[in-house]
Amino acid sequence: MTQSLDELRTQINALDDQILRLLEERAQLVDGVAREKRNAGAASFHDPKRERDVLDRLVTKGAGQFPPDAIRVVFREIMSACLSLQEPARVCYLGPEGTFTQMAAHQLFGLAARYMESVTIDGVFDAVQRGVAAYGVAPIENANQGSVALTMDALIGGDLLLCQEHILPIEHCLLSHAKTLTEIKTVYSHPQALAQCRVWLAKYLPAAHVIQTVSTAAAAQEAASEPTASALGSRLSSEHHRLPIVRESVQDHENNATRFVVLAKHDAPRTGDDKTTLAFAFLDGAGSLRRTLEAFESEGINLSRIESRPAPLKAWEYVFLCDLFGHRTDASVAAAIEKLTARCTFVKMLGSYPRAPSVLEAKTAK
Repeated sequence: MTQSLDELRTQINALDDQILRLLEERAQLVDGVAREKRNAGAASFHDPKRERDVLDRLVTKGAGQFPPDAIRVVFREIMSACLSLQEPARVCYLGPEGTFTQMAAHQLFGLAARYMESVTIDGVFDAVQRGVAAYGVAPIENANQGSVALTMDALIGGDLLLCQEHILPIEHCLLSHAKTLTEIKTVYSHPQALAQCRVWLAKYLPAAHVIQTVSTAAAAQEAASEPTASALGSRLSSEHHRLPIVRESVQDHENNATRFVVLAKHDAPRTGDDKTTLAFAFLDGAGSLRRTLEAFESEGINLSRIESRPAPLKAWEYVFLCDLFGHRTDASVAAAIEKLTARCTFVKMLGSYPRAPSVLEAKTAK
């Protein structure tokens, strides 16, 4: 028997009321969790491993016709709201509003967190160091353009630790009030975004004047006031600055993605699927790097990334940074760090944290 529109809406209202009751029950249980954490002296209520496990379980279980991606979004916000009942997360991100970093922060902490923006990466670090924010979110590496030097240098020179990572697929849009490409005379954007769209710009806007900005959102701010200007940025920037999208997906590589990190005064507990980031330096000499890296090989540890940065206080000397699979409390990792310390003049722990799935892994999981 076919139901009328009013009957269907009445049933939906009843289901919505039931969802509200269940949310209240969940909030009460979360209050109990917070109480147990306080009694245990927990340093933080935010548990990224637990949140990821919950989301993965729910997406895997599914909800019939309800889209899997929407399940993740809905429950991300439910958890964010529940966390705000325990301890509202204070998060500083690289701004202004509309950056990809803001998008990453929202995906990590949800909309219920208390957000503040910084126009520089150093400002993000400073906000966390001073306790103005409990967490900071900053880009650290792009799949096609490599590391973000400012983040790497701030890690080497500061006291904060990495406690989480997040990989965000990056789709650059060309934003402008201009109706056609031929009207565009200027392109604003962050150097990383410009590099990621270099081939497209050369092909479709070869005569345009390219101007670097501190962020993609700042680029949108600039372009919004000029009728013949454009910006490379996100859909979020388009919404925030009311700047129409002229072209979508203008990045040169389809699998463009940026790795973001969460900064805090603590790192994360062991999960069994972790990464650790280290910085180290040694006396230069023939075979020095090979002998140093033997500390990892001897313990069977895989390095997923290694690179060098100029030493902060000494010209023409370098500090190496590496990411490895494992947690600093794992026996093999601890043994490797001990060997590394014996061979190096400088070793600095930059944090252990749950490993985020790559973009390819995330697509496969769907």
